[in-house]
Amino acid sequence: MLEIQNLFKSYDAKPLLSDISLTVAEGETICLLGASGSGKSTLLRMIAGLESPESGLIAFDGLDLASTPPHLRDFGLVFQDYALFPHLNVNDNVAFGLRMRRLGQSEIEERVASLLSLVNLEKFGGRKIADLSGGEGQRVALARVLAIQPRLLMFDEPLGALDRTLRESLLNELRTILRQTKIPAIYVTHDQEEAFAIADRILILHDGAIIRAGTPSDVWANPRSAYVAEFLGSGNVMEGKERGKMKDGKRRVATGYGEFIVECNHNHSTGEKIPLLARPLEVRDEANVLTGVVADVMFQQDRFKVTFDNGLYVYLNEAPKIGKRISARVKVECLA
Repeated sequence: MLEIQNLFKSYDAKPLLSDISLTVAEGETICLLGASGSGKSTLLRMIAGLESPESGLIAFDGLDLASTPPHLRDFGLVFQDYALFPHLNVNDNVAFGLRMRRLGQSEIEERVASLLSLVNLEKFGGRKIADLSGGEGQRVALARVLAIQPRLLMFDEPLGALDRTLRESLLNELRTILRQTKIPAIYVTHDQEEAFAIADRILILHDGAIIRAGTPSDVWANPRSAYVAEFLGSGNVMEGKERGKMKDGKRRVATGYGEFIVECNHNHSTGEKIPLLARPLEVRDEANVLTGVVADVMFQQDRFKVTFDNGLYVYLNEAPKIGKRISARVKVECLA
């Protein structure tokens, strides 16, 4: 198991990562999700041993790795640009780490064949790297990392250069491979869809700190902060003011978009500012209504994203006309 405790790293005398603590259990895939500059890749490089923290602990199976160089950590790292050797064919790229470990030729050949089968490239062994597509190159990079039987896998934006269809296909394959091998993995991305598709747990980084951690379903259902809700695109985030409790325990909250009835278990005083999330899916039996003049309508998969002139948006099954004033019942919840 990987264990990180109170990790700190600065850049240009400013904190880049502050008090980072996390664990990765055997067979678990965690995703570090955050905007560019949030410190995701730096954290990955410190785990790999390519950079050193200024304080804190990085340990694997109880052993402090501070004095262990990168090549002795037995961790595998997959980059966005694949980092394949262009002068070697597919077989030799996958076999490179095994030859560095001085394994016998028969064992190398057996393991290379097994791994190319695992990543669905059985007939590609003799291919030149220049003749591979982006998806094929990424599969070769994964096979090369898996060849050394790493104790931990790390992925740094591995699918960022691929188109959407190929990215979704490789995500499904990668998820299957990780479950088959049961190797713990850390997956770094800024793409929410990737994170929710592959992770057992999601950790959201912001301003150098982990501000939300949990299973994909838990994080989506309970963002717990305005930043996380906005970052994930959970819906309309707005600021309201507590107007007092009702007899049924629900709260009346006034906003610039109207007054809403909110079920909230937090302790708020009258007049206190409260961040709210109005999810954009229409709910027929809700009391809360979003109203506005239709400014834009965009078809997305099986529904229409309808944006109002006040910046709020909802998803509807039918497209209203631009310029028409409409209302939609939605669920509104308190974020803090």
